[in-house]
Amino acid sequence: MTSMDNIAAQVDRALPGKPVTPAPKAAPVTPALKLVGVDRFYGQGDQQLQVLRGADFALLPGQSVALIAPSGAGKSTLLHLAGLLEKPTAGEIYVGSTPTSTMDDGERTALRRTDIGFVYQFHHLLPEFSALENVMMPQLVRGLAKSMARERSTELLTYLGLKSRLSHRPGELSGGEQQRVAIARAVANGPRLLLADEPTGNLDPKTADHVFATLASLVRASHLAALIATHNLDLASRMDRRVTLIEGRVVELP
Repeated sequence: MTSMDNIAAQVDRALPGKPVTPAPKAAPVTPALKLVGVDRFYGQGDQQLQVLRGADFALLPGQSVALIAPSGAGKSTLLHLAGLLEKPTAGEIYVGSTPTSTMDDGERTALRRTDIGFVYQFHHLLPEFSALENVMMPQLVRGLAKSMARERSTELLTYLGLKSRLSHRPGELSGGEQQRVAIARAVANGPRLLLADEPTGNLDPKTADHVFATLASLVRASHLAALIATHNLDLASRMDRRVTLIEGRVVELP
């Protein structure tokens, strides 16, 4: 629409008795992760332990959501289901627009490799490889050329403030540096979803704050969707949303 057309449309809407032309609606945003009526049972002898019961949850691109719940409430189960490491007993889990409940193990692995990144409380870096090589690894597994993987990994680690540490092995890095390398590795393949389980749990408060700030900056810059389990209420307060688990359901917190 030209500027004159735009002005004419505004005048037309303002004239008495004229029908108001509704503004075009924005296309709905597809959640990066969506749980619909998810149940998860575990067998314990002759009994069943129900961890999730009709859980519904949606996480949009660019959102960071803190998952806050006491031990035993089902945080790890929720993360494992969201990361396609477990299958729900009932219900559906969507990654983007893709339903996953009927996928076989190979299909789930392929989707994890491209669409989901994981960060844990312990960094789980390969000790015999450098920071750069650790970040290159998932890209090489996916089939990216070595030169391209090196270039992408260098850019990512530089963005995370580790330009001078590329050739250092994990044992030569501080705890905060190791966790930033783990974050870089998790997002190296450009996933739509990042799942983190207490990513700052092993760090002192100052280092934890720095690592979280780095992670938040990366989420905003890349439009990632991040679900982060944490006991750190200060960090949780700085995320877009906060949820908890009550009687197996996902509940929004203020």
